[in-house]
Amino acid sequence: MESLNFIEHIIEEELKSGKVKEVITRFPPEPNGYLHIGHAQSIWLNFSLGKKYKGKTNLRFDDTNPLAEESRFVEAIKRDIAWLGFEWEGSVLFASDYFPQLYEFAQTLIKKDLAYVDDSTLEEIRRMRGVPTSPGDESPFRNRSVEENLDLLERMKSGEFEEGSKVLRAKIDMSSPNMHLRDPILYRIIKSGHHRTGEAWCIYPMYDFAHGQSDYIEGITHSICTLEFEIHRPLYDWFLDHLADPSKVRPRQIEFARLNLNYTITSKRNLKRLVEEGHVDGWDDPRMPTISGMRRRGYPASALTMFAEKVGVAKRENVSDMSLLEFCVREKLNKSATRVMAVLDPIKVEISNLDDNYAEELPIENNPEAPESGSRMVPFSNQLYIERSDFMEDAPKKYFRLKPGGVVRLKGAYIIHCDEVIKNESGKIIKLKCSQIANSKSGSDTSGVKVKGTIHWVSAKHCGTAEARIYDRLFNIEYPLKDKDKDVMEFLNPDNLSIIDTIYIEPSLRFAKVGESFQFLRKGYFVLDSDSTSDKLIFNQAVSLRDGWAKKN
Repeated sequence: MESLNFIEHIIEEELKSGKVKEVITRFPPEPNGYLHIGHAQSIWLNFSLGKKYKGKTNLRFDDTNPLAEESRFVEAIKRDIAWLGFEWEGSVLFASDYFPQLYEFAQTLIKKDLAYVDDSTLEEIRRMRGVPTSPGDESPFRNRSVEENLDLLERMKSGEFEEGSKVLRAKIDMSSPNMHLRDPILYRIIKSGHHRTGEAWCIYPMYDFAHGQSDYIEGITHSICTLEFEIHRPLYDWFLDHLADPSKVRPRQIEFARLNLNYTITSKRNLKRLVEEGHVDGWDDPRMPTISGMRRRGYPASALTMFAEKVGVAKRENVSDMSLLEFCVREKLNKSATRVMAVLDPIKVEISNLDDNYAEELPIENNPEAPESGSRMVPFSNQLYIERSDFMEDAPKKYFRLKPGGVVRLKGAYIIHCDEVIKNESGKIIKLKCSQIANSKSGSDTSGVKVKGTIHWVSAKHCGTAEARIYDRLFNIEYPLKDKDKDVMEFLNPDNLSIIDTIYIEPSLRFAKVGESFQFLRKGYFVLDSDSTSDKLIFNQAVSLRDGWAKKN
């Protein structure tokens, strides 16, 4: 029997009782930045609920602050949702679509003597609100007449007053222990162009006023929010009590715990700082926990939704482990990524018993987890590169890679014997002279030589070159935002990016496409980066082959 989360229990009870006829959810981002991994969970939850209950899910941008919102963020968010594999119902919606109706709602509250225009400054309003443990002070403008408030609001709308000179406030309860009910601001004057409405408006609704009413206008049945909005719910209910038509669907707000991830942050304000202060190279930098950054790093969309499913839907705040996300990435890439050979820290190997003009093409499987992916031909010659870490001059007894006088199998190729170690004047090993064991070709080995180790390689005469970018955790402490007295940027990991200027890659990688993922055998999963050019390929490491987080902690 399927296990339901607490939100699904609520929905099924409401469907069974007839309270709800059709489930309509929404994903309502603010277009003031890129989406992050926490948003991926919310996207998965809202769209999955709509699909599961044969309802629908709207995409609506809560664009009520022209000072922070841009069309480029709208387009980035649309790309991220589509990449994750979800489809919204009908056209993309915007809170700015509802500006005329929201304005009418404000007028309705004034007519009911439930809203007033306040000439106090924001600093004075904050002071009058006081603290939760004692009542606040009423504004001296609270008892203006309905007629005066309607007139002042219209003049605010027409642009007669300066920014900061007046606001519209709800008239609720200045003694409420819930600070959101202490005459919250509904409208403020902002004389700045809007990304959609241009100069048509110079007053804009506050998020708390526009958000819930937009849900109501759209007929949303379930407003799924994260826990920080739980304290806002009484305010949203107050608006609906005084504005909603009882015969129409009234949204039910349900809160769940937002997704947090260790060694990074999901605070949009601080993500914006990372970008603007130059700690990263944009919102889609592969070090960022944004969906665009993770896509560029090589994380499959299916890995993010798998991660969201494994984290699940909870009522309590928690922090998820980065190793779980990387496990999901490995699980997906293991089944889809082509295995290729690339040498990141090379040492030259010369096979002395093969002629200089010797060349052969060897078949190597693309992915043993996906036999249908077939194989490819990889060139082999008497000059190779192997990883420096695959040779040890003073090797212990149970070292099964290459060592002086030892043997090792080259992946998909032959067994070689190390005959001589060549060093430069400073004592650094620059080349290994080896011999190929006769009749030891992989797949038809009749040499009788037993080997326990297999290493990867590339032909020095045929390989290409590329740049590799290796990523580590973004911050060097597990909970960067825990210490409120310190600037989170103090905890940035100075080694979160390492660049290897030149790696050697097998020829097939010259034809890789941007965004295409590969497993570099024995090194990790990599993706071709969008910074690549025809002259220079750049590969980002998505994850290593094994969990490296446990050993670091």
